[in-house]
Amino acid sequence: MSRTAPETPPADARDAADAADAAHAADTAADDLAWLAGLGRPVRRVDSLSGDVSPRRYTRVEFAGGGTAILATYPPEVREVCARFVRTSELLTTAGVPVPRILAADCEGGRMLLEDLGLQTLADCKDRPWSELTLSFERAVELGRRIAGLPVESAAALSPVLGREALRRELQQTWDLFLAPRGLTGGARLTAALSTALDEICARLGEGPLAPCHRDFMSRNLMPVDARGGVAVLDHQDLRLGPAAYDLASLLNDTLFPPPAIEDALLAAVLPGLPPEIGRTGYHRAAAQRTLKAVGTYTAFSLRGANRHLPLIAPTLARCLAHLERIPEGEALAGDLGLVWRPVLEPVAV
Repeated sequence: MSRTAPETPPADARDAADAADAAHAADTAADDLAWLAGLGRPVRRVDSLSGDVSPRRYTRVEFAGGGTAILATYPPEVREVCARFVRTSELLTTAGVPVPRILAADCEGGRMLLEDLGLQTLADCKDRPWSELTLSFERAVELGRRIAGLPVESAAALSPVLGREALRRELQQTWDLFLAPRGLTGGARLTAALSTALDEICARLGEGPLAPCHRDFMSRNLMPVDARGGVAVLDHQDLRLGPAAYDLASLLNDTLFPPPAIEDALLAAVLPGLPPEIGRTGYHRAAAQRTLKAVGTYTAFSLRGANRHLPLIAPTLARCLAHLERIPEGEALAGDLGLVWRPVLEPVAV
């Protein structure tokens, strides 16, 4: 994959990231620790937690009196997210969706103290057998149903709808940052056909039906909480209305990829509960968009100094191709596209 993966960020980008972490640790040692002390929670130890490229920062704090929690800090440019997280926490808790408890919040000051659910997300459990992982996916599917069942008006008031224009804008990022620079759109005929197909996919998804969705419902945002497959939902602040199959497509096609038999079983369990016009085609359409979008996200992360998702590009792009083959908009061009994408897909079996 080295021929097509984004280059390692220059040293100054890495130095900037290190400096940001150091500055964050210093900030935490001052204002935020004073805030915690004011809450009667003096801190014995702090450990910065790695994130992607969001301005939000997370720190695990160990209290002098025992116990730990997660301190989330929101710089001014994303401070409004704090209040939205409070609101989505309330909505999800009311719906029976486990989320980290908010122990204290100062959204005006850009900080929040959250329940510490541990170090490992579901994505970190990738070495476990699917006989175990399936239990967590089944629980996640049920939580997805509960999210979709939230009051439509509540979700609509939180954030802009994930509709046609937003979906297409996401794919444009993948086109601009990953496909076009590597010649992966093919010649003029295939480029035009692919662009038209992506327009149509996003238009069909935008037509609905729409439902409340987490927006990033996948294994990196699910935290195992018990030995029976239970999971809690993280990073839910972007909850909004979107394509009814979007969260399901995210869950089954991001980071941990269920084997075909397990994917089919999960789909058989959940699709009958979705609006009848979605069906398998609607799921594959949402999955094609979501996987191609994810490739652009991973590329954007890498260009900003976060490289750890780059190994996911090849299998995610392979999933995209498999879903394109299963929808009317993509079946005619999937074969030619597979040939053009072969240099990127070589690391995985396709």
